[in-house]
Amino acid sequence: MEQQKRVLLLGGTGVLGRYLAPELRKKGFEVYITSRSAHASNERGIIYLRGNAKDGAFLNELLKERFDAIVDFMIYNTETFEKRCKTLVESTDHYLFLSSYRVYGDSGERPITENSPRLLDTVNDEAYLKTDEYGLTKARQENILRAAGGRATVIRPAITYGVDRFQLGTMEANEFLIRALHKKPVIFPKEMLSKQATMTWSGDVGKMIAHLVLNERAFGETYTVATAEHRSWEEVLSIYRDLLNMQVRVVPLAAYEQAIGRLWQIKYDRMLDRVVDNSKILSTCGMRQKDLMPLSEGLRIELYRFLRDPKFGSVDEAMQKRMDAAANA
Repeated sequence: MEQQKRVLLLGGTGVLGRYLAPELRKKGFEVYITSRSAHASNERGIIYLRGNAKDGAFLNELLKERFDAIVDFMIYNTETFEKRCKTLVESTDHYLFLSSYRVYGDSGERPITENSPRLLDTVNDEAYLKTDEYGLTKARQENILRAAGGRATVIRPAITYGVDRFQLGTMEANEFLIRALHKKPVIFPKEMLSKQATMTWSGDVGKMIAHLVLNERAFGETYTVATAEHRSWEEVLSIYRDLLNMQVRVVPLAAYEQAIGRLWQIKYDRMLDRVVDNSKILSTCGMRQKDLMPLSEGLRIELYRFLRDPKFGSVDEAMQKRMDAAANA
């Protein structure tokens, strides 16, 4: 009898991992998930391994068992990734690295493809290039991974939502959604309203990644893992507003930046049009665009599920006060 293949999810307790693990089980894989806190598994074949995957000793001991595939959700600084990359790639038959579609530069009116220029390769902003901003970090680590060789796949998800993760502009759930539930106005920059965003249901992303694991067509490839549906931020804002009866204050971009910060993410991500050509991932996975969750329906399902028992992470009270001031200006 053929031995069951094993997949390791490094840092797989987040929103994508929670959807990916059951999809891998459906395909017959045994799934191991690292977590810094204790987790009880309610499904046979999904095993939690308690420990910090950023700890070199824990990781090295874990990799001695050799998994058939590794899906890496960890967020590394570039120096750490450079030290570990070769070990990770050589410890498995297929290493899948979670990057981001934030690596892409401004594609103008053209849809983003896997060959679209990256910010790292095209931007001349020296102040930005000196940072370790997320889009640059992921691009640098992609370069390290490709130089290491081996059977590796780069995965670039668009904005994902589901379970307890919701985003609006550069804000997370514990920044805007908590305000909506407390009937406080949510601010949004006027200049961002017309920009196009791509938001993908995490359940669809989980299915796509599951199709890539140990798929020979995926070896050495890069995929933008996303829906092709795109909406302006004004449309996204309207969906949230209708579902939550949310109060909104449209403010100048400068006021939004002063309240929220994250200037690089605003300039080099959310103020760019993010329209995706997902034909490559659909072809490899044998999926169709009509199989994917429409944004308005997906947000409705996930928000109503979340609202049955809402739990937020830590709240930045200073930011909340700045948003109050911007909303009332």
